[in-house]
Amino acid sequence: MFTDTVGFTASTQANEGRTLELLRQQTELLRPLLALHHGREIKSTGDGFLVEFDSALKAVQCAVNVQRRIYERNAEGGQTPIRVRIGVHLGDVVDSGSDILGDAVNIAARLEPLAEPGGVCVSSAVYEQVRTKVTDRFEKLEPKALKGVELPMEVYRVVRSWEGNGASDGGDAAAHAADKTRIAVLPFANISPDPNDEYFADGLTEELIANLSLVPGLKVIARTSVIAYKKGEKKVATIGRELGVGTVVEGSVRRAANKIRVTIQVIDVATEEHLWTAKYDDDLDDIFAVQSEISTKVATSLPGSLVKPQVSVPELERPKETRAYLSYLQGQALIWRTDEASLRKSLEHFQAAIESDPTFARAYAGLARAYINLGNEGYLTWTGAIEMGQVAAERASKLDPDLAEAHVLLGELAFMADAPAELLDRELRLALELNPNLAQAHSILSSLAGSFGIMESYILQAEEAYRLDPLSPPMIRRQGEAYFNSGRYEEARAHWQGHIESDPVDAYHGLAEYYMFKGDFEHAESTVRELERVAPDSDPALLCRGFLAGLTGDRDTAARMIARIDELFKRGTSRHSSIGFIHYALGDLDRFFEYMFASARNHTMQAVRVRLSPLFATARRDSRFVMLVIQAGRPMQSYKPLG
Repeated sequence: MFTDTVGFTASTQANEGRTLELLRQQTELLRPLLALHHGREIKSTGDGFLVEFDSALKAVQCAVNVQRRIYERNAEGGQTPIRVRIGVHLGDVVDSGSDILGDAVNIAARLEPLAEPGGVCVSSAVYEQVRTKVTDRFEKLEPKALKGVELPMEVYRVVRSWEGNGASDGGDAAAHAADKTRIAVLPFANISPDPNDEYFADGLTEELIANLSLVPGLKVIARTSVIAYKKGEKKVATIGRELGVGTVVEGSVRRAANKIRVTIQVIDVATEEHLWTAKYDDDLDDIFAVQSEISTKVATSLPGSLVKPQVSVPELERPKETRAYLSYLQGQALIWRTDEASLRKSLEHFQAAIESDPTFARAYAGLARAYINLGNEGYLTWTGAIEMGQVAAERASKLDPDLAEAHVLLGELAFMADAPAELLDRELRLALELNPNLAQAHSILSSLAGSFGIMESYILQAEEAYRLDPLSPPMIRRQGEAYFNSGRYEEARAHWQGHIESDPVDAYHGLAEYYMFKGDFEHAESTVRELERVAPDSDPALLCRGFLAGLTGDRDTAARMIARIDELFKRGTSRHSSIGFIHYALGDLDRFFEYMFASARNHTMQAVRVRLSPLFATARRDSRFVMLVIQAGRPMQSYKPLG
């Protein structure tokens, strides 16, 4: 990979001091990203870098993230913009001590000037290696005659989807609105005579999302974000703007006895033109063939699609029995609810699916997800959730080693159990190789990096999770926390402010912590009141009220919040670590560490918050803090992301 600063010579002649300062800032920005993607810096070329990677994929990911980060830095305003071109090529080199030589180096150097300022150009050799492994879209340029290269080369540019990025109203989703390969599948309408068939419509929606997520080149919004549009009250243009998509899929399902009718349309958000419509009337037993054809037609109808019309898209696993599939869909319809009755009912449906077809890997994955969610909601002990979830996830992975969801589950369970970081990283990276659209995998990788204090990976992974699932509370929460914990306070505030409507609990929680950190107790008080209004007696509301009371010297209120959290903890619906946080606000570090060590033992410490939040800076200067992170299994620099 070659990087080069645009207009460096002219800028130096005009103002050498300013240019050198800009170059210093650029170097500080680039080097952590090079290290994050395991790039070996061969040399600095004065105003750029020559970098070697062990894979084309890491090189392209690094190049894209460099340009995205530079764009974000420039968008902050108040400083001279940095403009960089990047070229990437794949080939053999000769190691010459502190340098590398060969045609591959020369070609990379020739590619870099072809990139636009802020852009990335890659050779056809790189494109062939990465085109099915990244969510970024490529455009082929006219064949170029490069100096010193005998024949014209095929060159591709990376479409700059990150431009237009902003954090104020739902984050950077709007930056992708013109990207037709960024797609949202809206919940299918159920027009069956039996309203109890609602699960079938919801299930087919999720199946289409899962199937399209396997298509190389498509960026598919997760189910947790599109479910907000189930009532169908918003126009396509509004949905496109809110989710940052260029294409929307919508449809309806009618089931009567063993017959199904599926109607579907693919819509261009910019023009609201129907790119493709179809209607299917089939027997229920033929549902898998219908799904396969729909996925292929949707994928090949998109402008700029990398899928050729005559090629079928990858297919999801098909169970042997239709009965097993219907049980599975019923379980999926309940799995994302938060009440105990729904989650336990989902377990029953997944178990019924497994009884009908013991080889159905996705049913075992559903079972593992149900156990995890029961544990997260406090309806199952933490260790019980991990143990039973592990058995189900391992069975799913054994039955289908290429099931990306199984690897995400194994990584998530390992994170819950504070397993070695390399195990988590390996499982989650494998999941993303199989399916790059898995927001949950990026989210866990973000938390993992954050728990070790590896900031660039923490932020980048949080941002990627949010791009794929921009209305999901966990992804909204993760990105806001990443900004706040990394010192990007105003971006965090704008992010939370932009999500008051879509995720009020996390938005008010984040804003309350922002104001408390700033010492603005008046705004903190009004924000906590809003949090108590939307989520009374919840752990976030009790924690924020107790923390604010501690900071302002209201010991009676702080004590009441501690007592209430303790009561809810015994019921399994609150975190004991929240009590430790309130003791910290009261200035009692001994009790703070007492609760932190206890929560580290039962895997509920909230390691990222303790390690990175500016609210706990004083605790990190205490000698006990080192022992705490060691006990939590997250000592600094003991883990390096695989990239």
